[in-house]
Amino acid sequence: MTWSKIAGTGGYLPERIMSNKELEKMLDTSDEWIRERSGIKRRHIAAENETTADMAVAASRKAIEAAGIENSDIDLIIVATSTPDKVFPGTACIVQRHLEIENSPAFDVNAACSGFLYALDIANRFIRTGGASNALVIGSETYSRILDWTDRSTCVLFGDGAGAVVLSAAEEPGILSTHIHANGKYEDLLHVPAGISSGYDAVRSEAAFIQMKGNEVFRKAVGTLGSIARETLSANNIEKKDIAWLIPHQANLRIIVATAKKFDIPMEHVVVTVDEHANTSSASIPLALDVAVRDGRIKRGELLLFEAFGAGFTWGSALVRY
Repeated sequence: MTWSKIAGTGGYLPERIMSNKELEKMLDTSDEWIRERSGIKRRHIAAENETTADMAVAASRKAIEAAGIENSDIDLIIVATSTPDKVFPGTACIVQRHLEIENSPAFDVNAACSGFLYALDIANRFIRTGGASNALVIGSETYSRILDWTDRSTCVLFGDGAGAVVLSAAEEPGILSTHIHANGKYEDLLHVPAGISSGYDAVRSEAAFIQMKGNEVFRKAVGTLGSIARETLSANNIEKKDIAWLIPHQANLRIIVATAKKFDIPMEHVVVTVDEHANTSSASIPLALDVAVRDGRIKRGELLLFEAFGAGFTWGSALVRY
């Protein structure tokens, strides 16, 4: 039987750092207010000419190098993003061109902050069924382009960045299970109202920015993340104590802490990076994974739990033997 495993990780954050102190000069807010409500200290902002694809390529190069393979060995590219470079072609095709990879399938997935887990689920199925041997799975976002920088309830929470993994065919299980869900009835609680089919006038207006009902999203996220964690444990017949590391979507420190408490996982076994780069949507889990792999916290053979919740609402999890 063929399985898939994470063979390499990579991450990229733009050079420009926007601190909470800088936001104090732009908004009626303070460093203390932002930290108290989100745990965020700073965020990275893409340069004027830097795109989602550019960041995805940078993260991908590191993941491919870490996997010990060549670009030409990649036979599937999936980019999770809700901030693509263009309407078409897909950002994955642009990444493919920059990496000089030819003929592999390349496509985008948009499931907002759950996008990386959706992409991981798809890539795992490709490999398990013989459709690919080395899949490049990327989360990359430039949320700074869809923020209203006068709205302190949203603009302080997000940042730009990219994370990537190489998922390779293996004889032993790496991805043990994936679980993805959605419920579209909550659409209006977290969304960007404008879109292409709704007309370009809407895109040019303030409707093209993120709108969020924060308290309602918070309550739903905490309950749902606890539920998906229980679903994952039950599907694999394991207990909480078997998890070495929880790597959640990095949206808000309060959500992370509440979820860990609800699931009875001590914070010293939770990877937290939201303080350093804010909410990078689909990029946040692979970015957090890459940080913890490269600083030595996560070691081969350990059991990891990924989980995310995002607009849609979408949510998902993955149980991974690293």
